[in-house]
Amino acid sequence: MTAAPLYLGIDIGTSGCRTCVIDAAARVQAEVAVPLPEPGGQEQDPEIWWDILDANLARLMTRIPAEHVAAIAVDATSGTLLLCDAGGIPLRPALMYHHASATAEARRIAGIAPPDCAAHGPTASLAKLLYLQAAPASRIARFALHQADWITGRLCDRYGVTDENNALKLGYDPLKRRWPDWLDRLGVPRELLPAVIPPGQTVGALAPALALRWGLDTATRIVSGTTDSTAGFLATGAGPREAVTALGSTLVLKVCSDRPVFAPDHGVYSHRLGEHWLVGGASNSGGAVLHRYFSDHQIQQLSRAVQPDTPTGLDYYPLPATGERFPENNPDLEPRLEPRPADDAVFFQGILEGLTAIELRGYRLLESLGAPWPERIYTVGGGAVNEAWRDMRAHALGVPVEVAPHQQAAYGAALLAKEGATGQ
Repeated sequence: MTAAPLYLGIDIGTSGCRTCVIDAAARVQAEVAVPLPEPGGQEQDPEIWWDILDANLARLMTRIPAEHVAAIAVDATSGTLLLCDAGGIPLRPALMYHHASATAEARRIAGIAPPDCAAHGPTASLAKLLYLQAAPASRIARFALHQADWITGRLCDRYGVTDENNALKLGYDPLKRRWPDWLDRLGVPRELLPAVIPPGQTVGALAPALALRWGLDTATRIVSGTTDSTAGFLATGAGPREAVTALGSTLVLKVCSDRPVFAPDHGVYSHRLGEHWLVGGASNSGGAVLHRYFSDHQIQQLSRAVQPDTPTGLDYYPLPATGERFPENNPDLEPRLEPRPADDAVFFQGILEGLTAIELRGYRLLESLGAPWPERIYTVGGGAVNEAWRDMRAHALGVPVEVAPHQQAAYGAALLAKEGATGQ
């Protein structure tokens, strides 16, 4: 490998494939995004993921000295699962992260799995595995793999390995670091379960045919990845006792803790990261509510009129529809967006105040369950650029609120690739 190594992060997301290349100082050297050819449904042919990755890397390698890439890591959507044979060939379409047909399987899991397990619910990968076991193709299945696992395996021609973050919703016990015995009572074949290693560990070397195809070195390491949300946290650079609030369509909170918190009744679970834990929860509230009432242009204009020091007193609980999961787990909770003032600026600020109140309640809940109160909060997502909203949130939360310098999950995956190659 050359004296000027580069590290490649791959993010396979809901809309396409994004790659990021960093140098030894973690500076971005190149980024490429390739969209899915068509909107994805609840099932997808895994070959689509490979095709957009191939198209992405073909473009990326024209922008960097490809032979300098020392390591590659992949992140992808949590809970997306497929069955494949011993050679890694998918046996049927993958069940995507939001596939929710495994309701009967989820009920079986609820009767056997510990209440603090993260594998509850029909969208968890464990419910999907039980669902897939009923298909004829399962009789010749060799591995149950997540989206990131399969891409990683294809890169190094070694299947049957996952990381501790993706494994969480498949029933993996991150405290004891093993597959628990209660999986046997569900009839889960042990031979289908992948070996589990921490994120950022070497899985193998890049397959020679792929090295030739993309102009990479055959010594390029393939490193275990993570889920997309965990990679997004890593990208921010947040450390212990710091948090990340993602202000996208929904509102997602994660704080770095020295101990895990599992409270499924509140929608709270923890991902292991070395000796620390990412404790978090996700509200149904978020930017989707704003976009129900205002265009992007209107949001830009109205943001200039926000007066953080002059509260509206409207006391909204802005939800896009009935139902909330965190910080209040209540499927019957109704949106509270009345009364609506005649002045759009006041209405807009009232929604921002409601979102801020939910964020505050979320961090208070996490603290009450055992997570630390964050000393600093980094913000990612579309709402991160709203300076007036940041001021409002900093005042309510009582800690510095900053825009994360890096927000892309692919950057976080690149950091994992660097860690796998250098230990740093």
